[in-house]
Amino acid sequence: MPYAEPEVLTLDGEKLYVNDGLLRPEQVGRLEESSPDLPVGELRRRYEQDGYVFLKGLLPRADVLQARKEYFEMLAPSGVLKPGTAAVDGIFNDAKSAEDFPGIGAGASPGNGRPGADTAEVFVDLALQAHYADWYKERFCKHPILKETIARISGWGDNTLGVRRSLLRNNTPGNKAIGVHYDQIFLRHGEPTSFTAWVPMGDISMTGGGLIYLENGHTLGRELEADFTRKAEESGLTDDEAKNAFNQNMLSTGLLADGPREYSETFGRRWLVTSYEAGDVVLHTPYTIHASTMNFDPKNVIRVGTDLRFVDRSRAWDKRWDKDYEFNDGV
Repeated sequence: MPYAEPEVLTLDGEKLYVNDGLLRPEQVGRLEESSPDLPVGELRRRYEQDGYVFLKGLLPRADVLQARKEYFEMLAPSGVLKPGTAAVDGIFNDAKSAEDFPGIGAGASPGNGRPGADTAEVFVDLALQAHYADWYKERFCKHPILKETIARISGWGDNTLGVRRSLLRNNTPGNKAIGVHYDQIFLRHGEPTSFTAWVPMGDISMTGGGLIYLENGHTLGRELEADFTRKAEESGLTDDEAKNAFNQNMLSTGLLADGPREYSETFGRRWLVTSYEAGDVVLHTPYTIHASTMNFDPKNVIRVGTDLRFVDRSRAWDKRWDKDYEFNDGV
């Protein structure tokens, strides 16, 4: 472990590390599970009350693992996988340097730039190309169960639209984790009504780099966005400048903070954590504050997950997202 910390276990006999160190026991709680079979009114209530709803086993496990297999078959030429292991297992080749396999969209590059040095070129290119592959773009992102579920919970029905741009992220063991943010920062050209579906593509252990959610973070997110709007007006930013996730009032990465540990201390709120299984989905609001732990999976499993966003096509939404993901796209 890269930090000199006391031998304090965070939860369930495990140490949970984030970018700025070890989370203490009092800084964490458990993410509440919900069955997809609950009445739709109850799922909607939980979504609005908590800022998220964690749907256990929503998608068929086999469908998720098939996508994981295809993903790592694409990335295998980079040398990221341990020799002799199955692609679907996604076991990191620990004979290599983790720096050569950086995660996309983890806040390491200002303005959504390309991560990593020249030694990471092959891996990063393949990780980007995966966004355009039919198995991902046409089959996984458009999974009918996911769209139908959001249509029911949102009440949008036939107006439910899956946004084209998505973020397919990996996190190899020991690399930088995702910093603190809420999604509306990057969706400001539309109304704050979108749903984000975070879909873990494979099992993620407690220490495997899964998403963590700030307790009641959606209420704080609304307050922060109102404060950012006020600051933009006071500093004389134009409307377009204020909508930019990377404006002068934000970090260069668009994040609220790089370190979840200090963020928890500052606002006195816990991070809600859990392990995930292939088939699980978390739906969260555009103001829900979240981040991720660092990946220290004991079996060196690479964490893969995707952010899929859904909107009501009858309302104003951020049309900048009506295209495939690419580096330096200003979003």
